This record gives sequence, structure tokens and C-alpha cells, in this order.
Amino acid sequence: MAPAISTTLSESFDITAFAVKEGNGVKGLSEMGLKTLPKQYIQPIEERTLLSKVVEEEESIPVIDVSTWEEEEQKVGDLICDAAEKWGFFQIINHGLPIGVLEDVKEATHRFFGLPAKEKNKYSKDLSPTNGVRYGTSFIPQAEKALEWKDYISLFYVSDDEAQAYWPPALRDQALEFMKRSETVIKRLLKALISRLNVHEIDETKELLLMGSKRINLNYYPICPNPELTVGVGRHSDVSTLTILLQDDVGGLYVRKEKEGTWVHIPPINGSLVINIGDALEIMSNGRYKSIEHRVVANGTTNRISVPIFVNPRPGEVIGPLPEVIETGEKPLYKQVRYSDYVKHFFRKAHDGKKTVEFAMI
Repeated sequence: MAPAISTTLSESFDITAFAVKEGNGVKGLSEMGLKTLPKQYIQPIEERTLLSKVVEEEESIPVIDVSTWEEEEQKVGDLICDAAEKWGFFQIINHGLPIGVLEDVKEATHRFFGLPAKEKNKYSKDLSPTNGVRYGTSFIPQAEKALEWKDYISLFYVSDDEAQAYWPPALRDQALEFMKRSETVIKRLLKALISRLNVHEIDETKELLLMGSKRINLNYYPICPNPELTVGVGRHSDVSTLTILLQDDVGGLYVRKEKEGTWVHIPPINGSLVINIGDALEIMSNGRYKSIEHRVVANGTTNRISVPIFVNPRPGEVIGPLPEVIETGEKPLYKQVRYSDYVKHFFRKAHDGKKTVEFAMI
């Protein structure tokens, strides 16, 4: 239970115990009515000044209408591949996922995070009945010098039976339905992307390499005092093959324009899905497709949610430039790395931009 409404925290108040160990998260802090941000969340000045490099421009990430996928497969595929090469991010509309499925999983996200802290904390690292279900706050609190203003629950998909047994009932059915309904879109996206890499068929071996495991996160970014002093999520690129992101209408996701070093907002579009290339596909494409840094700002007036599906290689797979990419003599930029080792490297440290991918560079 959260302490009584206050505007400041006493020196004796243990933020780590309250937010992390007891499961109150930043939602619990937000609901205390704080007027100033706790010092544990104040980011270094270099992270706070990134927003001074935000560009307000007509050109944002591409928005691709995929309604003609079947009739114009090559045309739509080229738009997807071009966006993956230039931006690493794009939005798709008219993708075939029912609006009701998207709205249901957003509603389920609010429902889960509306539960009492004690109920949510049953799924924390120390109490969860399975490693595949993890409720938490920030990113890696024990490794971070400054905490991030976000709560989350992360669900690793093993099977429907495992999900029925262990995923929280408040969100289980809606999260599963969103994952299942996304399957066709994921396969079409990957088919288009790897066709430009001289791979013309996703056989069983390639399927395990590209999409052998999946994880869905449900993220909650509550109202934040002094949002300009912290972040919702710090600079990072995803370790996935692809990420399929559902965001609400609040906004706050920014991507880095690689060459200019400026940041561009991804405006919410009702019914759209945001797609981004992950590190695994950047490595497999030998750098042709870009896994781009992105971050989420904190918000001082509105609660925000997002629901990403991370499409990943199977943990035991070895990732590196695909043979089809380098068979023409192209020099490999990345070494062969076991995917599980790559992921462990990512999760043992705080968010640090694109530094994880250096782990795989030659």
C-alpha cells in the first residue's frame, strides 16, 4: 500500500525498497502526488539534453500502407526494405489486425497495472513461479546509476499451456491474442526483408534463426514530476530480429537519425503498428538493415502505455552475417555469436545506446 499523499519524500524513505522490492514501482511513486522527482531518477545531464537535438520536421519515419500486400507484394516489400535500410523504423497501417484486438490488449495493460502492488509483485524476479514471467520497474535497477520512470511486465512465450498456467489472468488472454494475430504480419515482414538479402525461402532452419522465440512486454509510464529530469526508457537498440510495437495515443517515443545525431518523434497513429529492426537482423544483414537507437521521454500530465512484441532468434542459435549476404565477397562486419550470450550481455548493464552491438563486431 502506498504511503499517504505527500509532495516530498523524507530522507529516511527507502525508494528501492518501495519501488523495486515491494512492487509499488514508479506508479506507486506517481500516485503519492510528488512535486519533485526523487534524486534516484535524475539522469546525467548528457541524457537530459538530448531533447535539445529533437528536430521538428515533416519527414518522420515512413508510414506504409500494407493493404495491397497480396496484389503488390514486390512494391510493398520494397517500401519495407527501403525503410529498414534508411531508418530502421517504420509504421504500418491496414495490416489486418482487428482494432478490437489492439484495444483489448491496451485495456488489459491498464487493468494489470491497476492491480494492488502485492498482486503485481507475485510476478517479480524473487516471487514469480517461472523465469518466463517477470514484473519489474526501470530496466536493471542494480546496474543503473539513475533509474528509469517505467514499470513493466515481460512474458516469454513457450506454449499456450505454459501461458495459461503462469501469465497473469488480468492480461493473459489479450496478450496471447495479440501475439497470435501478429504472426501473419511478422512472417510477411520477414519474408520481404530477407528477400533483399538473397534469401528466397524461410525454411524451418531459417525460421528458428529469425523468429525461434518471442517475448511480449506490457509497459506502463505513469505521470512524472519534473519529466525533463528523467527518461521513460534510456537510449538503446533492441536485441531482437524485429520488434512490433503497439503504442497508445499519448506519444513520447523518439528515434535517432543515425547520421545527423538528431531525434525524431514517432507520432501515434490510431490502429498502426510501429516496426523496428533489432540488433539480430542488423548483424544477419551485415549492417544493411539498421537497428536504431530509440528512447522514451517521461510525461508530466498523462499516463502512457506501450506493448512491444520482440521477435527473436531461438536462444541457442548462432547469429552472424547470413551466408547468402557475404557469398558475393562482401566483407563480414560481425562475428558469429551465440544469441543467448548476446542477450545476456545486453541485460547485465544499463541502457547505453548502441554499445551492445559492439559485442558482435569484428
